[in-house]
Amino acid sequence: MPHILILGGTTEARRLAAELAARPHTRVTTSLAGRVSRPGTVEGDLRIGGFGGAEGLAAWLREHHVTAVVDATHPFAGAITANAARAAVATGTPAVVLRRPGWQPGPTDRWHWADSLADAADLLPPLGRRVLLTTGRLGLAAFAHLTGLHFVARSVEPPAPPMPPRTEVLLARGPFTEADETRLLRDRRIDVIVTKDSGGEATAAKLTAARKLALPVVVVRRPPLPDGVTAVAGVEAVLERLERAPKP
Repeated sequence: MPHILILGGTTEARRLAAELAARPHTRVTTSLAGRVSRPGTVEGDLRIGGFGGAEGLAAWLREHHVTAVVDATHPFAGAITANAARAAVATGTPAVVLRRPGWQPGPTDRWHWADSLADAADLLPPLGRRVLLTTGRLGLAAFAHLTGLHFVARSVEPPAPPMPPRTEVLLARGPFTEADETRLLRDRRIDVIVTKDSGGEATAAKLTAARKLALPVVVVRRPPLPDGVTAVAGVEAVLERLERAPKP
């Protein structure tokens, strides 16, 4: 029986798991890092927690007779992507990376690209004093030294310290509408947004709202994929790759 391991945590991963779980004589396991306390419903088997690096993942692939690996993690989950690539090579397991396309600025957008969170923090002071920060709960340390700015930090889970001294935490989970985002930006008097280039529709409305209000946006670029690794952009493309993979 084919056994597909999905390294998940994204909307696309859940959709792929549902597609594969509906197929007869196919086992699908989704692995989550465990950083979100309520990950939502996932079809098929579910495991929570890390593997112990590339070597631990390779051992798990062998032990559980995995026939293909799909890395459908967040575009900024660079460590697991690198470990998955190494484990797949070490075990000879067919692998594919699923990445939603990144966002692209429109002609009137005021985007400032950054190579890292630290780079984004360096760009902020001239751009505004009240910042909507949507870079995830683990990234606030990069902005902790910006004591003169007011931050509204939005994340699904409570952020981890250290963080800027003037930080308002807003716990919320997408998708968000343009009307919701426009209201948030106006109510909190936001004059600059910081986000990662996550792509997808669930959290893109803030970019539309920023365009409408002519606000600058600092966008952190995605980390590069490991050497020799390429990505496909949709669930259908992954399913096509899996069809072409060697059968067990």
